[in-house]
Order: sequence, then structure tokens, then C-alpha cells
Amino acid sequence: MSTVTVTDFIEAPAVDVWALLTDLPVRVDWLCTVSAVELLTPGPLGPGTAWRETRTRPDGGDQAEEFLVLAAEPPHRLVLSSPGIGVDYRITWTLRTVKRRRRGCTAVTVEHRALPTAPYGRMLALLFGGLAARTVEGAIRRDLTALAATVRSAGRATAA
Repeated sequence: MSTVTVTDFIEAPAVDVWALLTDLPVRVDWLCTVSAVELLTPGPLGPGTAWRETRTRPDGGDQAEEFLVLAAEPPHRLVLSSPGIGVDYRITWTLRTVKRRRRGCTAVTVEHRALPTAPYGRMLALLFGGLAARTVEGAIRRDLTALAATVRSAGRATAA
């Protein structure tokens, strides 16, 4: 099992961060590697909600990933699962209001856990674990930066 955890601070209220994070159709607007989002279940986001994202791989090709909401506790915690080949992923987003530089902001922690489901998944984790962890960490950091920029720009638009 491999776990990568990244925390960043977004200078916006947790409710604003949560609203953008859980607005599935607009993911294509702020996640640079996501080119399409297809909702697989109707209704509001909550446990059981499923969607498929088409992402651009580093080599330029497309890759579809499916996500399922396991838990949604607005505006504090979102737990997703995503099946892979030989490994399943669990991604937990935790939002916590904190004071930073005498202003309120949201500490956003993303925990990405890989759970091998087949013997070759364990073998791949041993062989490529460090490289995979660095790649996942970089992707999470890019996503958090994009989330923060979009929340900030939306806040400026509402304030104007």
C-alpha cells in the first residue's frame, strides 16, 4: 500500500472551496488535465455519485478514470474511490478552516492511497513505488494550485 498526502492553504472559506471541488461539470474548467466529465448517476453529489473523467496523459494520449463518492460531508470531507488495473485508489479531500496571516483560509489536505488488488499490483508498487508517489504528489500539487486560483478568481468576480 502506498499513500501520498499533500496539504495546501487556500485563502477562501471552506464552503467556497467545497462548492468548486464538488461541482463536477466544471472540473474541465479548472483541472488542466481533464478534458471531459461524464456523470454516471443522476442527482446531487453524495455517497453513490459516480462520474467518468477523460484525462490527458503525459504522453498526450487520453485516459478515462471513473470515480465513486464513498462519503461527502460538506464542507469538510470528500472520499472517492477509483478502480485501477491491479490497484484501487482512495482519495480523501479534507477541508479545515484555519487562521493564516491573520486571515481565515482553508487548509486542504488530499490523501491518495493506492491499494493493490492483484499480485502484480503489489509487484508494480515495489518496482515503481517511489516514482509513482512523486508523480501523484506533483499531480495533487497542480490540482490544488488550480483549485486555489479558480476559487480566488470566482471570489473576485462575486465581490465585483
